[in-house]
Amino acid sequence: MSDQSTPKALAAIDIGTNSFHLVVARPISGGTPEILAREKVPVRLGTGSRDMKTLDADAIDRAIAALSRFRRIAEAHDAEVFAVATSAVREAEDRQVFVRRAREEAGIEVEVISGVEEARLIHLGALGAVPMADRRHLVIDIGGGSTEFIVGEGTRPLLTRSLKLGHIRLTNRFFPEGRIDESSVKACRRHVRAFLTPVAQEISALCHSITVGCSGTIENLARMAAAKAGTEVRSIDNLDLTSDDLDAVVADIVSRPTADSRRELPGLDGHRADVIVAGAVLLRQLMKSLHIKEMRVSSHALREGVVLDRIARRRDTHDALHHLGNIRRASVLAVASRYEEDLVHAEHATNLALQLFAQTSDLHDLDDHDLDVLEAAGLLHNIGRFVAHASHHKHSYYLIRNSEHLLGFTDHEIELVAQVARYHRKSHPKTKHPEFDSLESADQQRVRVLAGMLRVAIGLDRTYSRVFSGLRVGVDDKCLTINLFADQGRDTELEIFTARDRCGLLAEAIDRRVEFEVIDGSDESGGSSGH
Repeated sequence: MSDQSTPKALAAIDIGTNSFHLVVARPISGGTPEILAREKVPVRLGTGSRDMKTLDADAIDRAIAALSRFRRIAEAHDAEVFAVATSAVREAEDRQVFVRRAREEAGIEVEVISGVEEARLIHLGALGAVPMADRRHLVIDIGGGSTEFIVGEGTRPLLTRSLKLGHIRLTNRFFPEGRIDESSVKACRRHVRAFLTPVAQEISALCHSITVGCSGTIENLARMAAAKAGTEVRSIDNLDLTSDDLDAVVADIVSRPTADSRRELPGLDGHRADVIVAGAVLLRQLMKSLHIKEMRVSSHALREGVVLDRIARRRDTHDALHHLGNIRRASVLAVASRYEEDLVHAEHATNLALQLFAQTSDLHDLDDHDLDVLEAAGLLHNIGRFVAHASHHKHSYYLIRNSEHLLGFTDHEIELVAQVARYHRKSHPKTKHPEFDSLESADQQRVRVLAGMLRVAIGLDRTYSRVFSGLRVGVDDKCLTINLFADQGRDTELEIFTARDRCGLLAEAIDRRVEFEVIDGSDESGGSSGH
C-alpha cells in the first residue's frame, strides 16, 4: 500500500475490438507517469459478426476472463481502474450484456466512448511518446473496428474523425479466416478508398508536417519492415515507416493466400496472421490517399491517453459554476454556441442547480460525476430550440445524444446528460419512454434527481432577469426548504410561482415536500457558493 504522500496509481484498460490492453501508472509531480505494469490479451471481441452488430458469446467469455485478470493486476498495485470500450462494444446492439457481465463478474465498470472521444484520448497518449507538439501533426490509429484521425497543433486537436474501417471489420468482410485472393484484395482497396476520400480532403487541407501512427497493426507492420531490411528493433517508439518499405511488406503479405502461410514472415506477430492482410491494405491505402511518405510510430495511444486525462482531472480545481474540467466545459460551450443558445440564462440557472445539488448531498447521495452531468445538461438544456420551440426538450435530447463534439464524456455520460436535459420540462420520466426505460434503476433515479433540480433552477430564472443571487437549503424529515436571496424590491412572484409549479419531480425523487422562501439578499452568508 502507498502512503498518503504518494499519489494513487491509475490502471487504464483499453477494451479494443482485437486486443485488450492494460497499463498501470503512478503520477509523478512535474514529470511523466511512472509505468508500473503493462498487459495485453488478444481477445478478438469483434469476431463472429460481419456487421459487428452483436458480440459473440465466446468472445464475451474471453473478455470477462481478461478483465478479471486485469483487475487482479490493478489491485496488486492498489490502482484506481478506468476501463473504456471502443468500436466493438460501441456498435453492438447487445453491449449492455457485456457491460453488465463486466461489472458483475469481473468487477470492472466499463465506459463506452464515442469515436471522437476515442480520437481525443489517442492524441493525448501519442503526444506523450513522440515529440510533435511543436508542429502541426496527424495521428492515425488503426483499430480492429475503426480508424481514428486527429490533426493537432500543440496539444490542441484541430480535427478529429473516426471511420468504420478496422482490420477485424475488413477481415470479416473481405478475408474470412485470413484467406485471400487477388479479387478480394482489390475489393478491399476500393472499399477503403471510397470511405477515405472525404476525410482525406479535410485532412489534406490542414497541411500537417509530421504523421504519427499508433496501434498494434502499425507497430507490427513497422517491425516487419525493419526485419525485411535486416534491422534489429529494440523499441518501436519513434521508428520511421516509409511508404516504400510498407509497399514491400504488403507485397510479401498478399503473396501468401492463407494465414498459416503468412506466419513465417519475419517480424509478424503470429496472433495477427489472419488479420494482417486487412491492416496492411488499409494502411497502404491511407498513406497513398493522404500522400504520406513517412510515418513515425508511437507505442502510446488510447490507454496512455486515459491515464493522462485522469491525472489532469485530478488536478483540476473547481468553483460552483465551473465544476466541469477544461476540456469538458470547452466542448459543452462550443456545442451550446453552435445552436445559438443564450448562455446568460443557461449559466445562471445551472449555477442555482449546482448550489442545490451541493447543499442536498445527504438526500441524494450522488457524486462529482453526477454533478458534471447536471452542469452539462443545464448549459445545454435549451439547445433544442434551434430546431423548434415546440417539444424543444425532445430536440435537445436528440442533439446532445448525437453530438460528436462533446469531448471528455463517455457514451453513458452523454446519455445521462441528454436525458436530464430532455426532462427539464413537460412530462416526468416514465418507463413508457424507451430511452428512460433502457436505463438501470440507479441511473433512472439519477435522472429523476438531477432533472428535478434543473426544473426548479430554471423556474427560478423564469423571467431571465436573475433575480436570485443564490440559495441556502434547510432539510427535515418531511420538507426541503429552499431559501432564496434577492435584493429588496425585486419582483420574484413569477419565479416563485413557476418553481412551485415545477418542483413535483424533485419532491418525488427525494421523498419530501419542496417549499420556497425569499429572504433579503443582504443576509446572504456563503449560501451562493455551492461548495
